[in-house]
Amino acid sequence: MATDYTQMWKDLGLDIGKHCRLMDVLMEVYPQLYMTQKDRPAAMGYFDFVVSEAHGLRIQELLAHKAQGGKVVGSFCVYVPEEVILAVGAIGVGLCAGTDFASDAASAVLPASVCPLIKAAVGFKLGRVCPYFESSDLVVGETTCDGKKKAWEILGKYQEMHVMELPHTKRDGARTLWRSEVQAFAHKMEELSGRTLTAESLRKGIQLVDAKRQALQRLARLRQANPAVISGKDALLVEQVAFYDDVTRFTAKVNELCDELDGRVASGTGVFPATTPRLLISGSPMALPNWKLHHVIETSGGVVVGEESCVGARYYTDRVTSQSDTVEGMLDAIASRYLCVNCACFTPNTDRIDQILDMVRDTKARGVVHYSLTFCQPYIVESQLVKEALDKAGVPLLLIETDYGMGDTAQLQTRIQAFLEQMPA
Repeated sequence: MATDYTQMWKDLGLDIGKHCRLMDVLMEVYPQLYMTQKDRPAAMGYFDFVVSEAHGLRIQELLAHKAQGGKVVGSFCVYVPEEVILAVGAIGVGLCAGTDFASDAASAVLPASVCPLIKAAVGFKLGRVCPYFESSDLVVGETTCDGKKKAWEILGKYQEMHVMELPHTKRDGARTLWRSEVQAFAHKMEELSGRTLTAESLRKGIQLVDAKRQALQRLARLRQANPAVISGKDALLVEQVAFYDDVTRFTAKVNELCDELDGRVASGTGVFPATTPRLLISGSPMALPNWKLHHVIETSGGVVVGEESCVGARYYTDRVTSQSDTVEGMLDAIASRYLCVNCACFTPNTDRIDQILDMVRDTKARGVVHYSLTFCQPYIVESQLVKEALDKAGVPLLLIETDYGMGDTAQLQTRIQAFLEQMPA
C-alpha cells in the first residue's frame, strides 16, 4: 500500500503493532503464492489490488459511508441476507476469520479444542487487529454450530451482536422458524439504519446481489473448460473478495475477468496442461486469507476446478426468485433461497451430497478433496456420508483435516501427491 493509513487505524482503535505485523506477513506471503503463477489472466490485477488495499482504501470507503449516516454490518456466514442489508442503505462485509494470527487473544476466553475459524473470529476482535470489526456498527452471527452459538455470547460482551437462529432441518416447522428469523433481521436492519424497508428498496437489493451471484456462476461455468483457463487459487481469491468489495464494482470486475476467460476458452488457452488432474474441494469454509490447500494442490501437480464451500458454490448457486410486489412476499423468497444453502449443520443433508456429485460431473473433476477445519465436527462427521456416496459413484476421495497453520504443509503435499499419482486417468 502506497498510502499511509496508520492514523486511520489508530482512530479505529487497532493495536498498531499487531496490525502492522499482520499486514507485513500478508504482503510477504501473497506475492509468493499468487504473483509467481504463470499465465494469470490480466483481469486478476484488480483482485490483487483489492487484497493490497483490503485494510486501506476499502476501510476508507466504509468510513466515508458511515460519515454520511450509513451503517456497516459485519458477518461471518452466508446465511445472513445481503439483500436486506443493502435495502436499508447499509453495507455488508465479511469479517476476518481466515488466519490464526490473532488466536492468542482468543485463548483467554475460548478452549483450545475449538475450530480455527471461531478462534480467529473472536481473536481478531479481542486482539484489535481487524479494521472491519472496528468499522462495523453491528455484527451478525448465526447458529450453524454449537461452538459459534456460544462464541457469539462471548463476543457480544465486546461488540453489538444480532444472532440469527438457523434451524438444522428443512421441515415445515423449521421453515416457519427461519422465515421469522429473516423477519426479525429485517426489523433489526430498519432499527439500525433508521430507514423503513420498502418494496422498491428490497427489490433493488435483490437485483444487486443476484447480479453478483450470476457473475460468480459465470466464472464457475468457465472453470469447467479443459484446459483450465484460471487457477483454482485465483478463482478462490475472487470468491473471497466477494464478501468484502463493493457489490456493483465487484460484479463488473468479475464479468470483465469472465470476458477475458471466454477468449481463452475459444482459443484453447489454459493455465495448466489439459492432462492435469482436476480436483473439486468440498467442506469447511475458506475465509480470506486461507489459501493453503489450493496452493499445495496446484504446486503438487493438480488443479482445483471448483469449491463446494461457503465461499464457493453454496454462496452463489441459488438465486432469489420472486414475482411479488410486496416486502412480505420478497422476504418469503429470500428466506426460501437462504434455506437452500447446504451447510453440514442440516440433518438429513442429502442435498449437499447431490450438489457434490453434480459438481464433480459439471467440472469433470477426477477426484474430491474433502477439507475439514480441525474440530469442525459437522464437516468431519459428514465426511463419512460424502465418502460413501463418492465410493458408490467411483470417484476417489481424499480426507483432509487441518488448521490455518503452515506446519503441516509438507505432510499435505505428500498426501496430495500420492492421491494424484493413484488417480485413474
